[in-house]
Amino acid sequence: DGIYGKAFYQKNVPEYAPNWVKTVNIISEEGNTTEYMIINDKESLIWAANQGSIELHPWLSSISTLDNPDFAIFDLDPMENTDFEDARKLALALKTLFDREGLLSYPKTSGSTGLQVYIPIEPKYTYKQVRDFAKLFCLAIERTFPDIATTERNINRREGKLYLDYLQNAKGKTIIAPYSTRPKKGAPVSCPLLWEELKTGVTPDMFTIRTMPERIHQKGDIFQDVITQKQNIDRWI
Repeated sequence: DGIYGKAFYQKNVPEYAPNWVKTVNIISEEGNTTEYMIINDKESLIWAANQGSIELHPWLSSISTLDNPDFAIFDLDPMENTDFEDARKLALALKTLFDREGLLSYPKTSGSTGLQVYIPIEPKYTYKQVRDFAKLFCLAIERTFPDIATTERNINRREGKLYLDYLQNAKGKTIIAPYSTRPKKGAPVSCPLLWEELKTGVTPDMFTIRTMPERIHQKGDIFQDVITQKQNIDRWI
């Protein structure tokens, strides 16, 4: 129905899906079974797009290690009194902390007004361990930038500050996929960035379905390192 039609987040693969579409059954804590689609090839991605899927939201863990995420996520979500520039400022502050601790980190736009920072890790930690790890750094940023940053869960108590969301690091939670479009005017894309780009200044509207092909042609898939890097975070657990 396009970006102005009714939309919903579909988890179960429809019954009419072709038999070559791979799926996996996952049982929730409540005992409910959900048949998720596995998109790991071009054909499956095209099929999903043909179903009207504008956004794609994958899990943080792989099928073989569902209880152990492949990365820690730092979701920087501006509220009414903050904006992308504040998200950029806080992302760079996180980068400084990570560099100091010897951790590799990778930013991407959310496709909206925020930013997300990935720390790729060894898939051996529980979601709670990874969530607590992310919380440490978010609290440090909150203490340093109390005027614009908050970890407050209650929306009514955030005072319009940018929300540092470490709670996304939970089993079954999802996040917008790299290179996924958003159902917004201009067709913005959740775009992986180089830190140098974030330092020099970028804006979300620079990354759309029209600009991404040339960008990928020039820079390649800069998100690939997030997939291949596996860091040990034992010292923070």
